[in-house]
Amino acid sequence: MAEATTQPIQTPAKRSLFQQLELDTRLLGMVGAFIILCIGFNLLTDGRFLTPRNIFNLTIQTVSVAIMASGMVFVIVTRHIDLSVGALLATCSAVMAMVQTQVLPDMLGFGLNHPATWAITIVVGLGVGTLIGAFHGWMVGYLSIPAFIVTLGGFLVWRNVAWYLTDGQTIGPLDKTFLIFGGINGTMGTTWSWIIGIAATALALFGLWSGRRARQGHGFAVKPLWAELTIAGITAGAILGLVWTLNSYLIPARRLKRMMEAKGETMPEGLEVGYGLPISVLILIAVAVVMTVVARRTRLGRYIFATGGNPDAAELSGINTRMLTVKIFALMGFLCALSAVVASARLANHSNDIGTLDELRVIAAAVIGGTALSGGLGTIHGAILGALIMQALQSGMAMVGVDAPFQNIVVGSVLVLAVLIDIQYRKRLGAK
Repeated sequence: MAEATTQPIQTPAKRSLFQQLELDTRLLGMVGAFIILCIGFNLLTDGRFLTPRNIFNLTIQTVSVAIMASGMVFVIVTRHIDLSVGALLATCSAVMAMVQTQVLPDMLGFGLNHPATWAITIVVGLGVGTLIGAFHGWMVGYLSIPAFIVTLGGFLVWRNVAWYLTDGQTIGPLDKTFLIFGGINGTMGTTWSWIIGIAATALALFGLWSGRRARQGHGFAVKPLWAELTIAGITAGAILGLVWTLNSYLIPARRLKRMMEAKGETMPEGLEVGYGLPISVLILIAVAVVMTVVARRTRLGRYIFATGGNPDAAELSGINTRMLTVKIFALMGFLCALSAVVASARLANHSNDIGTLDELRVIAAAVIGGTALSGGLGTIHGAILGALIMQALQSGMAMVGVDAPFQNIVVGSVLVLAVLIDIQYRKRLGAK
């Protein structure tokens, strides 16, 4: 009779701190790089980089590129590229500037600051951007012209269409209500900023708690309670810390006095009022939430990532990849138009060079944020963080006194380095 063999009981491998927290190491690396970047520039600028004023400016400067970067994620995930985003932004900005300064006054008698001017202007701009994007997608999807060629042509066409629409002139001033979407001219104030910040924190914590309960309800493993509390604390601290910082940026006394006099009020002695959350940042947050829901919770999002992972298999499974391409580029056009609203409102006019080099910044933000150029992989929050890193890099170099040409050299080098790191990272994951 053969003797029964006994096998040693295998004990689960001890998990490291980061493994227990279940944090994305790539995202963690990006956050670490951003923190190092901020600390480095703060030291080089004698503490001016991390002041509430500069952080406020950094946020509103990031919004336009970050909005477009969220759309670029879907484009790159499906193995396409869009080189026309900056030129399309310029065309949409030119259209909206002409609508509110010439078209509406001539056709309907709506002058600047009419209650309907800003709404009609934005609707027209968003419509134009969506139609142009859909046209790009139709040429890519149905005519089988490579997206690189279509959007490279669009880069040349739409930049110069914008020039012809305005005769190369700066168009302004713009509607006062329209300007609130740019940032400095439209903020929530300190009280409403705290209300929004607390509400956002509560929603984030509720999301973490409900996610944990859902995993437990389905019998899946969950993080240790201390890990959940740590992540909850970091999330709450990040949201409320941002609100506190933006509220700390005070409206200059002279401007505050003019604002109160315009309302027929007298400014009390020693009154200090903070700007609070810019409306443009709230627009970016709304875009990020909607795009994330689309990516993770909708059929369109599943089709996008399935097509990017294997286009042939996606088409054989019944996905209309041609129409999907039209939808993706139409969405990209819509987001370019939305970015045009934010960018022109921030500048308070339409200028001929608006959106210049945004193609580089948007693609770089998406790639630095972890979107794979080979398709199939990418996150919205990663692209937005990538846009923030790009803007911090450029703003820091400008404050240090680096020449503009060298700034572009650094940005281009960072883009290539980010792609190299991404390739090596994915090779290591594949080897495990």
